[in-house]
Order: sequence, then C-alpha cells, then structure tokens
Amino acid sequence: MRSGQLAAAAGVNLQTLRYYERRGLLPEPARTLGGHRTYPEDAVTRLRVIKVAQRLGFTLTEIADLLAVSSHRGMHSHAGLQAQAATKLAAIEARIADLTEIANTLREAITYGCNDLTHCADYPNCPIPFD
Repeated sequence: MRSGQLAAAAGVNLQTLRYYERRGLLPEPARTLGGHRTYPEDAVTRLRVIKVAQRLGFTLTEIADLLAVSSHRGMHSHAGLQAQAATKLAAIEARIADLTEIANTLREAITYGCNDLTHCADYPNCPIPFD
C-alpha cells in the first residue's frame, strides 16, 4: 500500500507518517522502481498501536521502547507493556492527585472570594498556599 493509502487507513496525515519513519517507529518501507514507498498491510495496525499508546499517555520514546520489546520477544509478550504501564499509571495517578489538590485550592479560593493574589497573600486564612 502507498503512503497516502496507509495514512488514510490509519487516520494520520502524511507528515505524521514521515515523522514516525524518521523516529524509527515505522520500519523503512520498500520502494517501487519509481521510488514510491510501499508498506505492508500490518503497518496500519502498527500506526493504530502508536496512536492508542499516545492516547494512553506514552511518549514516542516510550512507544519506541514498547515496540522494540514486542519485536524482540514476539507478539505474545506483555512484560514490557506491563512494566511500562505500571510506571505510567503511577505517574498519572500522582498527576491526578496533584490536579485534585489544585482544583480543591481553586474552589476554596473562589469560595473565599480571592480577587487579588497580592491582597490575598496578606490574609492568613487565604486558601492559596503562599508559603
């Protein structure tokens, strides 16, 4: 399949396709005699895997590591994903805790009537942590 067909089938644009190739997320495609890239059918699945992993919060570097583990151990190995998913989940849960604390502080600031950060900093009961 040609580049445009692959991009359309996977729901990405051509620039994304080329970028993933440069990053090594997609193997170098075969070329026709005319120099056009041709991709195997499984490239669609690989692109979809990359997009799903991004939506789950993995960086492209982390995705490259996951794909490398998968290609070295075979399609049925989950050790790389298990370890990285656990690490990613812990980071996301920590971020959620931070965001929850920020949201609660903002709610308290709204309830308290904070309108000016400098003015609020002078009041000991202000919910915004200035220390």
